[in-house]
Amino acid sequence: MLNADYITGLVDGEGSFNVHVWTPESSVRRRALVELRFYLKLIDKDKIVLEELQTFFQCGKIYQQKDYRPNHQHCNRFEVFNRKELAEVIVPFFETHPLRTVSKQRDFELFKQILSLVQEKEHLNSTGLSRIHSLKTQMH
Repeated sequence: MLNADYITGLVDGEGSFNVHVWTPESSVRRRALVELRFYLKLIDKDKIVLEELQTFFQCGKIYQQKDYRPNHQHCNRFEVFNRKELAEVIVPFFETHPLRTVSKQRDFELFKQILSLVQEKEHLNSTGLSRIHSLKTQMH
């Protein structure tokens, strides 16, 4: 069973907080879409760690990523993209168990701000969307 310190260290090294924004200008959508994802990717033979991570958090999904490039291995990816799970499980965990690396902690703080803006439906107006874009550009 994984403990909080192990998870924090693992995410510091291999995890990512990611935000993707589709605007009406960049797609066929009429409204902007902001997609937030917390994920961690490990090589296929380490999938058990991702399964334990999923059990620990009681949320998220595991996906296989096949990579056929020379000198690359197939991977698995633990991913949480449900906004409620991000807000109620992932964010509180990393607030209680802070990341150690400055860059990852900064990405988490920016991710948290963007999630808050999306929860407040700020991504549905141009001012909020502009703010989200500005925060996203500061992420690693």
